[in-house]
Amino acid sequence: MSQADFYVLPDAEPESRTTFLCRLADKVLGHGLNVYIHVTGETEAERLDQLLWDYRADAFIPHGLLNSKPDAPVQIGWGDQLPQHRDVYINLALEASAETLKFDRILEIVIQQPDILAATRKNFALYKSNGRTPKMHDMRPKAS
Repeated sequence: MSQADFYVLPDAEPESRTTFLCRLADKVLGHGLNVYIHVTGETEAERLDQLLWDYRADAFIPHGLLNSKPDAPVQIGWGDQLPQHRDVYINLALEASAETLKFDRILEIVIQQPDILAATRKNFALYKSNGRTPKMHDMRPKAS
């Protein structure tokens, strides 16, 4: 059954969300899957494109903007853009759409901001009502 994973970070900093995204994209690529990252617009896409270039000095995450590198294993897009593959969809935009449900796996990165928390609740309900199995991952450091 298709799954929707929510990675819940303990803080409210947008940078923690994008840093976690880089780690997550790298991990998904390690499993041989393609990744589509959906963002709110072109400015955010270009910022994320640069962040993925700078993520690690000792590794490379092959990526590009969907409209300029449609064959990259990690593609970044916005609006109505969609890649050819349907492997993994990482939603960094607030609202999920019916198109999101066409992917085999949906990933959301949640930070402690009211707009993101509200969107997360709405998306959780959308995924569940459409036969997805939502799974929450609490990313708070474990107490020793």
